[in-house]
Amino acid sequence: MTSLKYTPKQHITEIHSRLSKTFREGRTLPLEYRRKQLLQVARLVQENADDIMASLKADLGRHPFEAILPELGPMVSSALHAVENLDKWNSPEKPQVEAWRSGWDTTIFKAPKGTVLSISPWNFPWVLTILPLIGAIAAGCTCLIKPSEHAQASAALIEKLIPQYLDPDAYAVCLGAVEETTHVLGLKWDHIFYTGSTSVGRIIAEAAAKQLTPVTLELGGQSPVFVDGDSTDLEIAAKRILWGKQQNAGQVCVSPNHVFVQEQYQSALVEAFRKAYDSFWPKGPLDSSSEMACMLNARHYERNKSLLSRTKGKVVIGGEAGQDLRIEPAIVTGVKLDDPLMEEEIFGPILPIIPVANVDAAISHIQSGSTPLVIYIFTENEETKNKFVQRTQSGQLILNETFAQVAVYEIPFGGQGQSGYGSYLGKYTFDTFTHQRGYINVPADARTEGFMQGRYPPYSAPALEFFSQALKAKIPDA
Repeated sequence: MTSLKYTPKQHITEIHSRLSKTFREGRTLPLEYRRKQLLQVARLVQENADDIMASLKADLGRHPFEAILPELGPMVSSALHAVENLDKWNSPEKPQVEAWRSGWDTTIFKAPKGTVLSISPWNFPWVLTILPLIGAIAAGCTCLIKPSEHAQASAALIEKLIPQYLDPDAYAVCLGAVEETTHVLGLKWDHIFYTGSTSVGRIIAEAAAKQLTPVTLELGGQSPVFVDGDSTDLEIAAKRILWGKQQNAGQVCVSPNHVFVQEQYQSALVEAFRKAYDSFWPKGPLDSSSEMACMLNARHYERNKSLLSRTKGKVVIGGEAGQDLRIEPAIVTGVKLDDPLMEEEIFGPILPIIPVANVDAAISHIQSGSTPLVIYIFTENEETKNKFVQRTQSGQLILNETFAQVAVYEIPFGGQGQSGYGSYLGKYTFDTFTHQRGYINVPADARTEGFMQGRYPPYSAPALEFFSQALKAKIPDA
């Protein structure tokens, strides 16, 4: 196990001062500088891929496939995508304006917010560190990265590689736990980007509020699935749900948390899960050949074991606890809303199935809880789809798939309500670290000044009548 050496608080303060000075001097503003740094991010990942995969294996027992697909690949492609679009993203916008203001050169400039802080989690310690960093670099910000101390091998490697590849005066890493993070949050940042639990998210938001610092909170929650047995292929649905659930042993903020299905289809869905289960792991999930990811540590391992022992539902597939912090993905039927499995986000390889009367009952249950990060629906029925679009709230609404939406950088990824606020991926990450700076240049000429003359004191009745035109505009009936 890697032993982390935490960054002294005085050193953290010095890093903050250095990054702030670099930003004030404008060193991160030239697009060519940003382009070079973004390409260095891509090189960092490519040239150290084996070491990165080894760190994920050490921290989370990840198979190379579960390292490359959700982490290494997206880091390289995101950096190159930002390079390709850097000029476009940073170009000033010229909005269409009313004719009488056409000469004012109305413009929206893309201004970097400044010196920003990114606090990343342990479950996807690389991609959830690097993607926000890419957005910060593209926007022209300087950035301090605080990786999770719980993914020690990954955090140590991040600390080692960032200064080797990126400008250390603009981008830095600090290591630590609660004490160090508390000190970091006491400093003044121009934006804070946090990915993690709702409980810590509240602490981050409170600390940021004291400094009036804008925050992006990427949290989690109980992301439900509805399987419409009347209108979907149960075998495809089961395979895709199980694939999403077993990613990182269920330790994913977008992991399917529980499944609603009409009562009459519960048994058929279980059999579909059994078929997918046997095809994924012919020798069982705990066999060495399966190379399933493990739980982060003994505490998370014991917590999931406890959930399986306390549930009032029936474990019909899997659920055996093995060595090396591994637990078989478990399918649990007959679960009710007050079951121990439903107390909070499971964040493990346990999938409860909750039978419901119909789609309206499923929607009612979803509405009664906190707003989830994602709602997954498996249906081919347009009416069912529209009911979820119109009557539910969530960060994202995903049809006939799980987990893969995190690769779709053309749409924003983010929560709503207790699952967080703000968004990122692709250009949306750039937008997060960018201030939309409004600008006008009103001509100081005789013609314009003549038009403005009526606004100056002493006020006159004709001027009042002229400037009241907007107030008296005709309002359409509907």
